[in-house]
Amino acid sequence: MPSSPLPSRAFLAQKHLIGSSVPRRRWRIAFLLALGVLVNFFDRINLSVSRDALHDSFGLSLVAFGYLSSAFSWTYALMQMPCGVLLDRWGVRTVCRISAFLWSVASFAAALAPGLGWFFGARFLLGVSESPTFPANAKALGYWFTQEERSLATAVTDAAAKFSSAIGVPLIGLLLVYFGWRWSFAATGFISFLYFVLFYWIYRNPSEDQGLSAEEFQFVLRGGAQPEDLARARSGSSLGYLLTQRKVYGLALGWGAYNYTFFLLLTWLPSYLSVSLHVDLFHSIFYTSVPWLFATFTDLLVGGWLVDALIQRGCDANRVRQTVLVAGMAFGLAIFGAARAHSPATALVWISLALGGLAAAAPVAWTVPSLIAPRESVGTLAGAVNLCGQIAAISAPIVTGYIVSATHSFAAAFMTATAILLLGIVGYIVLLGHIEPIPEREEPV
Repeated sequence: MPSSPLPSRAFLAQKHLIGSSVPRRRWRIAFLLALGVLVNFFDRINLSVSRDALHDSFGLSLVAFGYLSSAFSWTYALMQMPCGVLLDRWGVRTVCRISAFLWSVASFAAALAPGLGWFFGARFLLGVSESPTFPANAKALGYWFTQEERSLATAVTDAAAKFSSAIGVPLIGLLLVYFGWRWSFAATGFISFLYFVLFYWIYRNPSEDQGLSAEEFQFVLRGGAQPEDLARARSGSSLGYLLTQRKVYGLALGWGAYNYTFFLLLTWLPSYLSVSLHVDLFHSIFYTSVPWLFATFTDLLVGGWLVDALIQRGCDANRVRQTVLVAGMAFGLAIFGAARAHSPATALVWISLALGGLAAAAPVAWTVPSLIAPRESVGTLAGAVNLCGQIAAISAPIVTGYIVSATHSFAAAFMTATAILLLGIVGYIVLLGHIEPIPEREEPV
């Protein structure tokens, strides 16, 4: 017979009270990683704001802009599997120090680009250097946070991507308008270098952090944090084993569907407002921030705080996460409404609903690798899942570029995103299913 929910709730309440009295050094790590995502996306959205300026400098067509927008994702995608393996073998600290330094190099290279060939090279380098970011965050948060706090911690880092777009588009747009596109890329290069210095100084795994109290360390471990296992990490990757698991494919399909719509809007939203709704550049960069601000709010409130709050109050963790994951993706289908919008206000309502729903689902999706992966396989699993996401990220700008060039409208592009989101929902429901740990692989005797 199922047990009464009352003991479970009492136990969780007691644990919550204990947790509230321990130090909170772990949240310093969450905000450090969130800052990294913020800087990451400053680097990425810089290009979407600069389309008209690059057209003036290099004669960039709509189709060519689609290819240039996806160039970052080509190398980003190619590096997902290798960087996941490297993260599990060599650790978050080493891999991310190198990658953070290379972010700034890539941005400075773009600022100095004499032609499109050089500019493509800078975007390729940016893709390589930023590829460990989200798999590393999933792995680091798995080490640092209990299962009951992990959704909020993940939401803090994931919301930074939306907030970066909300504030980055107007800030970078103003830099571009008043100083030119080269200075906007130089500014992101400088910010990236400052983050490298900060990460180098602060980040350690829990076992390496001299400032972490024994009380907080034990609290995190008792709460279901991923244990550090250096011997298993050095023994090699579990990629082959993970690729035999149905849950991996469900998570990958869902993330790919999310990323298609996310990158369509990340790269084309200012152009959509300009081309379809005839909004001038100055106003489009401010209008663009509206749906991203709303997405930041739903990411933190629903995907983070609400999920953790319901689980801490004794609700079934799997049901809570699955409900938010699927419902958030379903709200993403509101992108279909933007296909028929005839005014900026109407379009922003539909796009805000779509991005808000997807943003609520994203922290849950990024929490899943640390909840289901075998020991020291979080980086590999997250890298495999994000590979599928980056295939979608590559496709979205290019497909959209061809569709808009052929139809002179974004309607078909938004309908394509709707169909892909439906496939993602099926992946989460049918293939991922119950969010529970994948059995540990059997070691050879």
